[in-house]
Amino acid sequence: MVKLYLAFAALLSGSTNAWTVPMTMKAGTSSTNSRRDFFAKTAAIATSLAAPAVTKAYTVPDLPYPYEALEPYIDTPTMKIHHDKHHGTYVANLNKATEGKDEVPILDLMEDALSATPIRNSGGGHYNHAFFWKEMAPESEAKGTKPSAQLEELINKSFGSMDEMKAKFEAQAAPGAVFGSGWVWVCVNKAGDELKIVGTPNQDNPLMKGVTDEIMFPILGLDVWEHAYYLKYQNRRPEYVSNFWNVVNWDVVNKNCAYVIEKHAGVSV
Repeated sequence: MVKLYLAFAALLSGSTNAWTVPMTMKAGTSSTNSRRDFFAKTAAIATSLAAPAVTKAYTVPDLPYPYEALEPYIDTPTMKIHHDKHHGTYVANLNKATEGKDEVPILDLMEDALSATPIRNSGGGHYNHAFFWKEMAPESEAKGTKPSAQLEELINKSFGSMDEMKAKFEAQAAPGAVFGSGWVWVCVNKAGDELKIVGTPNQDNPLMKGVTDEIMFPILGLDVWEHAYYLKYQNRRPEYVSNFWNVVNWDVVNKNCAYVIEKHAGVSV
């Protein structure tokens, strides 16, 4: 109401001269036009103030590092296109699909996403990418991080060693395992006592009911869609996957692991 009052006050003030007809002019046509202009402006302002604001519930998060920070393992042009264009498209389509509905955290939309195609594709794409950006860091920073005692214990229990986990992850990320487009994840199982490596097609993720035997909670994920690597690696996906380890920020993965074990819930993005 305050904004409406101020807008009308400004308009009235600015229109006083338009309603005052100079003595040297004939009042007829000029006065009529001024009144018409006044009412037209008034109607326009009232309409704009009454119209509901168009909000964009979901937005593309800023990268936590510059585009070029992951060189030479993930190239600058790929990061720009991947973050700004591909992730941006998922967010734009998600906002269209949820227009007029109550705003819901993207994590909360994941469980039942398979029952709603726009949420499955665009919502999954938004969650997966927002998760992905956070878990990486420049090589100079990433090499100073390592798995926590909690995560290391789970790795050894689930796979035997870090090397074995990496080998199984890379095998799952191979073109023959995830055919076409998709993601590869290291997840904590629902019980919170074991790690699993899961491949998912398209923009599915293990938080979605029905993607795997049970809902699981990702702590690390890798995008193996061609748009994530093709400018630099072309058809050499295994090289892209093996180079990924150079930019993994284990501090973030450790926090993800601790959170999902404590909360038995997915990580917010």
